[in-house]
Amino acid sequence: MRVNRKNWLTDPDNLLRAEGWARDGLTDEQIAKNIGISIRTLYDWKKSSPQFLQSLKRGKEVIDLEVENALHKRAMGYEYEEKTYENGKLVKVVKKQQPPDVTAQIFWLKNRNPEKWRDTKNIDVKGELTVSAMDKLKAAREKANGKT
Repeated sequence: MRVNRKNWLTDPDNLLRAEGWARDGLTDEQIAKNIGISIRTLYDWKKSSPQFLQSLKRGKEVIDLEVENALHKRAMGYEYEEKTYENGKLVKVVKKQQPPDVTAQIFWLKNRNPEKWRDTKNIDVKGELTVSAMDKLKAAREKANGKT
């Protein structure tokens, strides 16, 4: 069945549905499939319909904030209550501490400030290595290894 662009993009229920899919964490590809269009068409709709684009952005902002908050919580550590029930009755509540997660901290830092925290650094090296310099390096290496 061919989807009618105008009808789909002007129906508030459809825009709300698209926002919900984005909020649920669906990718653009999955949203396109749910609508019944190609990914290319979805990209065209995002360019030509500000309302559609805003619906998707609103949905993605919500889930992005939730994930960001969960990552922050895990990186910093948190307290929680562990409840024990017997025969449907609460019998014990224990406060527990979840320690900070180093992996979450590393991920947070690398993404918040990649210039400072990424694993690889780009270093510009200028100059040239001539054959004679290579020969000197080779000779020094051989001398160090006792192959003179």
